[in-house]
Amino acid sequence: MKIFDIHSKKKYVVRLALLSIPFAPMLTSCEKEFLDAQPELTLLEGKNFDTPDLVLAQVNGLYASMKHGRFLGGRYQAYNDIRAEEFINRTANNVTGYSIWNQTAGADENYTTDLWSRAYLTINRVNTFLKGLEENSDKVDDALEAQYRAEAKFIRAMSYLSLVQMFAKPYVLDNGASPGLPLRLNAESNTENNSLKRSTVAEVYAQILKDLNEAEVDLPARYGTGTANNALNVTRAQKNTVIALKTRVYLVMGRYADVITEGNKLVSSTAPNTSIAEGVKYQLLPDPASVFATDVNQEIIFAAPFTETDAPGTQNQLGYYYNAGNIEYYFNTNTTGIQGIYNNPQFEADDKRKTDLTAVYTGLSSKPVISLKYSAVSPYTDWVPLIRYAEVLLNIAEAEAEVGDQVRAIALLQAVHNRSDATWLYTGVTKQDLVNAILTERRIELLGEGFRTNDLFRKGLPINSRGAGASIDATDSRYVLPIPTSETTTNPGL
Repeated sequence: MKIFDIHSKKKYVVRLALLSIPFAPMLTSCEKEFLDAQPELTLLEGKNFDTPDLVLAQVNGLYASMKHGRFLGGRYQAYNDIRAEEFINRTANNVTGYSIWNQTAGADENYTTDLWSRAYLTINRVNTFLKGLEENSDKVDDALEAQYRAEAKFIRAMSYLSLVQMFAKPYVLDNGASPGLPLRLNAESNTENNSLKRSTVAEVYAQILKDLNEAEVDLPARYGTGTANNALNVTRAQKNTVIALKTRVYLVMGRYADVITEGNKLVSSTAPNTSIAEGVKYQLLPDPASVFATDVNQEIIFAAPFTETDAPGTQNQLGYYYNAGNIEYYFNTNTTGIQGIYNNPQFEADDKRKTDLTAVYTGLSSKPVISLKYSAVSPYTDWVPLIRYAEVLLNIAEAEAEVGDQVRAIALLQAVHNRSDATWLYTGVTKQDLVNAILTERRIELLGEGFRTNDLFRKGLPINSRGAGASIDATDSRYVLPIPTSETTTNPGL
């Protein structure tokens, strides 16, 4: 039976389809180097820093904690995309975010509570590791100690960035004056210090930038060879990973000049917009499908890796959500009412992102159009891209359009679009035309990678919710996910 109707003349091979501080011990070593790191195993009490190998095992464990399927290994991305207009729910399954999609998730919602807890678990593991590293600085040489500290700070920054974008008002609404998150920076092993008020959004972002700026200084320029085809350069933070993430942070804050400053460390000022950074080099791959066909390539800056023995779990994995794994969500192809990006004029029929990365699924009578970005079958070992070079180019393009060189902004926009649709030309006239075209391009290029709601928030725009059938603006109680009840009942400082 023919399952897929691919919109292309080319053949395409489809791989079918707590509390705020959970008191767990520190992490153990990977079984076979970093890629098989197991986040939930424990070391012998008091032995965590006895040897350099054990210290490295803990560093690997911090990454494993962050990439958990219920955090940045799947659910975070899915929740941030399904809240808006791009996808339609098929199964009404709360385990895979139905209440997130239809905007009914409250403070007692189990799955957002779990995401919150796992993020803070990762943060506390970082804090515990940093404390232990300071107390056992003689176990590794000075350079490695500084590097490991920097990697931990990167992980903490990325965890806080993910949380503050989901559970606090956007920075741009009031320059970060709104209540943000409990900003936990100390290692905790019991409930004695659980009482902690929410820092402001601005204070949370200040800590994120502090961690990233400090991490950039002490991280290596590369692991091994200076290519992104070295897996460690994709799965562990190096200098360019931090710089790339800073372009995202500054964009979220509306600090466009800073986006350009950071972006200029990575990207040439003129075409062909290739990476000029020291260390790891990046480029747009010629074919967008190839970005997702291989786990390690020169467009992926940072990714959450998975193996058959270290999979994210069926109902966490993006292939299960969007592809033939279960098709929990399919593209909103409506041409009336609340419309998704699929039929937007900028997303033309011969765009390779449409012909090669979407398909009509004929195995259901409704024949939904689904994503092919994540196409592994169970145990769903697709690596989850967390930062891509295409995103960095669009970050810089938007910043240049807002406060800088519009010629460069257009060139960067064209570079991203034309690798998928060579005949498309930007034809806008005004600055706002250009900004709007870049925002639309982000919807096309980053579709299904966890950006949609956050891109709305950082502009202070309403969520056009397909699930709720409504436009939800910043004054609506549903706009931001509520702090979980598990936090408000155990943290008297809130």
